[in-house]
Amino acid sequence: MAIISEVLLQKGSQVWSIGTSATALQAALLMNEHKIGALVVIDQGRVAGMFTERDILRLVAERRDPGETSVGDRMTTQVVCCSPATSVEEAKSAMKNRRVRHLPVVGDDDRVLGVISIGDLNALETADQQQTIFMMSEYLHGRV
Repeated sequence: MAIISEVLLQKGSQVWSIGTSATALQAALLMNEHKIGALVVIDQGRVAGMFTERDILRLVAERRDPGETSVGDRMTTQVVCCSPATSVEEAKSAMKNRRVRHLPVVGDDDRVLGVISIGDLNALETADQQQTIFMMSEYLHGRV
């Protein structure tokens, strides 16, 4: 059973974050620059929220000015986090049940160690399935 720390080893632990006082426009520009769908919102060194594409959509739908709206006003505050020891299955289940696409990975000291996306977990599952298919094919053809 794979755990989140193994996923971070494969994908890396780069975390893009922003403060609560930044504007939604600054957040959107940062997300666009790095081609990412979410930012971890940090306040006083701790996870305060997540700012995602969905938050930008809600802001636009309300016809609010992203240059005048702070990240702290629009961020998702009920953040689901996981630890490096969390199983991939548990993380995937949490994402499905909470309807989120990004999980900050937090250490024992509440420091953000990385961010896992549903895309990361799907890619891992696809690689595992491809390996299984390859091994079964080799077995069926007598090459193992």
